[in-house]
Order: sequence, then structure tokens, then C-alpha cells
Amino acid sequence: MNQNDASKHGDYPPSHEPVAPFALSRWMARWQRVARRIRVPLGFVAAGLYLWELYGNSPRPVPVLASLTLVLPGLWLRGYAAGYVKKNRELTMTGPYAYTRNPLYLGSILTAFGFAVALMSLAFTCVLIGGFLIIYVPVIASEEDFLRRTFPEFTEYCRRVPRLIPRLMPRLTPAASNMTKNGQETEQGSFSFSLYRRHREYNSTMGALLLYASLAIARLLHGHVWH
Repeated sequence: MNQNDASKHGDYPPSHEPVAPFALSRWMARWQRVARRIRVPLGFVAAGLYLWELYGNSPRPVPVLASLTLVLPGLWLRGYAAGYVKKNRELTMTGPYAYTRNPLYLGSILTAFGFAVALMSLAFTCVLIGGFLIIYVPVIASEEDFLRRTFPEFTEYCRRVPRLIPRLMPRLTPAASNMTKNGQETEQGSFSFSLYRRHREYNSTMGALLLYASLAIARLLHGHVWH
């Protein structure tokens, strides 16, 4: 990030000059680095908490079925986005990226809160909200800072496409419009199953299936063993 020096030649700035924004920006830069490192391990911690909550809660069929309204769109969105994104090689602006700048994160949020609905756990929901605010918000800001410095067209892209909540209709930037021809997406701007495999996005689906299996097993154990 671009930062301004708070003092020069070893002198403290006058008392009327605010120093908090500079200190805060340095703190945020450090936390962004920490957040990027710990977000994956914390995902396993959240999964462990989920399984622990299963021990004390018997999943009910209606919430589990209701969770599918969030989990299935979340998994679909992650898979769809994974077939477009070319990390660090080019700025992806077509497909789901024409609706939201972070479809992968949006898909993760939908999936995670879907399982919170299935379990009907307030504790797990609070952990998800805290994790998003403390971990994912700084990570998204850090990644966007990198994209802004790497791709000149990112600023225009940000003006047209929202950060997270998707648009109802796509709004392509001039650069993204060059990826289309006669209304049809070209090879540069079309879904690639090889990219989907390369990013191993099928692991998300496998993980979701395992969690639903754990819900079914927990209900069986609550009904016939623990009680």
C-alpha cells in the first residue's frame, strides 16, 4: 500500500497533525498478511466447531432441506467462477465476474451460512460472521490492492462491478467487452473445465457432501444411541 511518512528527519509531527490514519494503515497491512496466512487453518477450526455442535444438536429435516437453498447456489457459484479465474495472470471480468468482483468469496459465504441454517446453531453463526469481518474483509482489501497495482484496468472494473453483492445485470468494462464477439463469449472469456480442475474446486463439493453426511449420521446417533 502507498503510505506517507508520519515524520521526517526524526522530528515528531506537530500535535495538530493526525497520526492515527498512518498507524492504522500500517496495522491493517500487518493484519492483512496475518489474515491471508491463517484463513485456511481457521477453516478447519470452524469445521471442528461445526462437528462439536453436532454432538449437542440433533439436526432437523426442515432446516437441513432449507440449507440447500444457500449451499447449492454457493457451490455452483464457486465452481462457475473457478472455471473463469486465471489467478495473477490476467484480470477476470467476464462470466460471474461481470456481476460481482468476488464470486468465489460470495459462494463460500452462501455455503457456510447454509450449513449454519442446517444446524440452527447461534454459536456457529456468530463464528462465521466474526470470521468474515476479521479475516475475509482484510483479505479482500489486500487482494484488491494487489489487483489495482497489477492491472491498470482494475479501477474502471471497480466502478462498474460491485465488490460482493452481485448486480442483476452484467456490466462489462471496455476491456471485458473485447473478450466477446457477436454476443458470444470467446475462448478468453468462457468457462474452462480445465481451469475448474486445476483449481480443484470439486473439493468444495466433496466437503459439502461430507458435512451433509455428518448431519445425517448425527441425527441417527441422537435418535438411537446418545438418547
